[in-house]
This record gives sequence, structure tokens and C-alpha cells, in this order.
Amino acid sequence: MKITVIGSGFGGLSAAIRLQASGHKVTIVEKRDKLGGRAYVYKQDGFTFDGGPTIITAPWLIDEMFEMAGKKTSDHVKLVKIDPFYNIRFPDGTVFHYNDDKENLLNQIRKFNADDVENYKRFAKDLGEIYRVGFELIDQPFSSVWDMVKVVPEMVKLRSDRSVYKFTARYFKDERLREAFSFHPLLIGGNPFSATSIYAMIHELEQKFGVWFAMGGTGALVKALGDLFLDMGGEVFTEAEVRKISFDKYGKINGVKMVSGEFLKADAIVSNADVAFTYLNLVPKRFRKKYTDEKIKKMTYSMSLFVIYFGTDRKYENMAHHEIIMGRRYKGLLDEIFVHKTLAKDFSLYLHRPTATDASLAPEGCDSWYVLSPVPHLGGEIDWTKEAKPYRDAIIGYLEKNYMPELSKHIVSEHRIDPLHFQNDLNSYLGNAFGVEPTLMQSAWLRPHNKSEDVENLYFVGAGTHPGAGLPGVMSSGKIVAKLIGKAF
Repeated sequence: MKITVIGSGFGGLSAAIRLQASGHKVTIVEKRDKLGGRAYVYKQDGFTFDGGPTIITAPWLIDEMFEMAGKKTSDHVKLVKIDPFYNIRFPDGTVFHYNDDKENLLNQIRKFNADDVENYKRFAKDLGEIYRVGFELIDQPFSSVWDMVKVVPEMVKLRSDRSVYKFTARYFKDERLREAFSFHPLLIGGNPFSATSIYAMIHELEQKFGVWFAMGGTGALVKALGDLFLDMGGEVFTEAEVRKISFDKYGKINGVKMVSGEFLKADAIVSNADVAFTYLNLVPKRFRKKYTDEKIKKMTYSMSLFVIYFGTDRKYENMAHHEIIMGRRYKGLLDEIFVHKTLAKDFSLYLHRPTATDASLAPEGCDSWYVLSPVPHLGGEIDWTKEAKPYRDAIIGYLEKNYMPELSKHIVSEHRIDPLHFQNDLNSYLGNAFGVEPTLMQSAWLRPHNKSEDVENLYFVGAGTHPGAGLPGVMSSGKIVAKLIGKAF
């Protein structure tokens, strides 16, 4: 069967490789000039900047794809375990060095609040049960309501109606520890105060399998997977944007029409594009009985991101590979981002310094960085053509004042993106960065399905469908879709 995959993020690559391995003829069409989607790579002035995902937490999903071609991951890309996973820095100057060493974790907790050592042990025990239920769902499709009914009793038992923060706050007394063990939904576009407690399992996932990095950057992993797909006989077109999905006179998919005017025949389409964008822009209204314009616009979407990529002509050895810099407010800031959609004066930041692990990503004696700030999507009234520069200056100034002396003097290369990039370059509805927000009412069967309910032979992978954002989620979506297509054809 001839299958076209729209978009080449990790979800699209995962689906394409698995489908090609199953004997289908697969073509990837990618709007940008190289593969990767949100994992795009920027190279300038001798620096390499990973555009998006930098945290690998389920390496076996990568191994599976290479094994399908009789190959080993290690022969094509080197994955190394990071330690610490993150430094979590608080405004009072305290730092939580977070990894999977249980004794280290307990000692770190003891420094913050001795009473919370036993509380963490209870937290970890209960989290193990959430992980058992939640992770069983990660590579299973929710194609019918019965798929959901089967797991409802356990979800009720685990109080999935609680948010990640509420779940965490039941155990820890120290507010800093509550934040340290509840921030993870932000890595997949969720608000810790509204994301279902099922997503607390991210901590357990990291504890079981670690946090990894691809030497050469995440882009090296994209290249390895792209090369694997091509070696298997797959076909790739870059700078190839889809204008619309094409249907025959009987209302069945027969291919895609490109912006260039070219027509590519296909028996099935796998969209790694934003789900809302796909329905609103690529599928005519007459084919959408469930996912009408009104329904799509009523769903809630993840926040967007403001990211500054920069190179420094000196090293800051005091900073680890991954730094989580918490702001002075937690819930108040998240309310501004997710609820009010206003641009706050303060911020929490994720600072990525890959040269702490791989010096080849910058010229000798230099560091490569990006700093990421969660910001509202374009559903608010922020004018990024005016706000981007002052916001950039505020972030750099904050880092310079608190962590990286004389930073502004040492920046020698810079690039940045904001919600307009997600809207215009990545075709994300409202400039969201992670698709549909992972709330209880937008998870599992209640999330846009991997198999379209409106259009026969249209499938979805990536952050906006089940199971959600993050590398384990989007790669698992590719696994799910390959299974679904395998059953259908």
C-alpha cells in the first residue's frame, strides 16, 4: 500500500519507519528544508543549536526501529545518560540536583525538609501504581469508547481527576519539593495545576530508564532515523508543503496536493502535522462531521514557547546540561500563561547547555545554549512583533544577574523563535507548541484519535493525538498507527 506521511517529526519518522518495515511504500513530505519537525537544527557561526526536544526518556523505542532493519542504534547514533538529569534552581538560591540515584534523591530532599524523606517514599510507592496503569496505555490505541471503559475503574481508583500538583502536594510539605516533583507536565505542554495526575508518571519513567542525550545533538538522532528510513527504501521530499488532502469522487482519500502543484497518489495519509491545522486547512468541511471548525476551536491547546538560541565565547561550567530555573511564582505564573494568556513580567526557564556533554556543538572554548520560556499561545492579545525584543532582553538580563556573569558581553551568536514561528513555520493552530492540552477531558479516548473518526484512511501521529507530547508519546503514536494500518490493510 502507498502511504504518505505529512511531516517528519519523531512521530512521523516513527510511523514511516515502522510502515516501511511492514512492506508498505512510504513517502515523507516535509515543509521545511530538512527533517525533524520541532527537532529542527540551526547551525550558525560554528554553533549547533537543537531547535526543540532535547530530553530522551524511552531509548528502547528508538532501539525497536533500528532492530526492524536488523541494525543497532549504537552503530548509528550514540546515546549517553545525563547526570544530573536536571538542576532545579529556586529563587532563594537552593538547588535540587535531580537524578535516578535514590540515595542522592533522599539526601537532596533531606536538605530541603527532613520530614519529606518519608513522604517521598510514599509518593514513589503510589506513583509506581500510576505508572503501571498509565504506561500500559502509552502504545495502545483508543479507537472506541470501550477502550476507555475498560480503564475507567482503575483511573477512578487512582484519582485521575486530581491534577499533578494536587497529587504531589498530598505528600510534600516543602513548596519547593512540590514544584520539583510536579513541573514535569510542562515538558509536554501541560499545566501542573490542570494536567491529570496520570502524567505524574513522567517522574517514574525517568527513574526507571534515565534521561539520555544523543551525541551530536537531537539532530543527530533525526539524521540517523532519516538515514534508516531511506536505507529501508523510503522516499523523502523536503521543501514540500501540502496544500490539501485529495479525495476521489466517492469521498475516499487518493493522495495529497502540494503547494507546488504536484499531486502525490496515496492510499492512506499519516499526518504528523498539528491535528487542528490538518482538519481546518487540509480536510474540506464536508468531510468533517465530528471535527467541525466549532469543535476544534472549542478544544484547549497547550502553551507556546519563547526560545533564545545563543552561543557564548566562554564556558559557564557552573551550569549543568539541563537547568530548570523556577521563578518566584508558580501557580500565579502558570495562571497567566494558561488561563489569562497574558505576558508576565517574571518567568520560569529551561536552560539547555549541550556542550556540558558534547563540546563538538560549539567552537573550542565556547558554549552552545538555548533558554526556553513557556508563554501563552496566540489566543491572547500579545503582539510578539513588539514584545519579542524586550522579553528577550529581560531573560538575558535575569540570567546575567543571577547565574551567568557578564552574559550579554559574551554572546557571539543568537537566534530566537516565538509563538509566531509555531504558527507560521510549523503550522500550529494558535501557535501552540505541544498540540491539544493534556487535561483529563482531553486524554486517552477523549483526545483526537490516532485514526480519524471523520475520514477513512487518515491517521494522526505526534503531540496532538494519543498518547501526547514528549518523545515517548510521539514515538509511541507512530507505533500505534503502524499497528492500526497493519490491521486495516
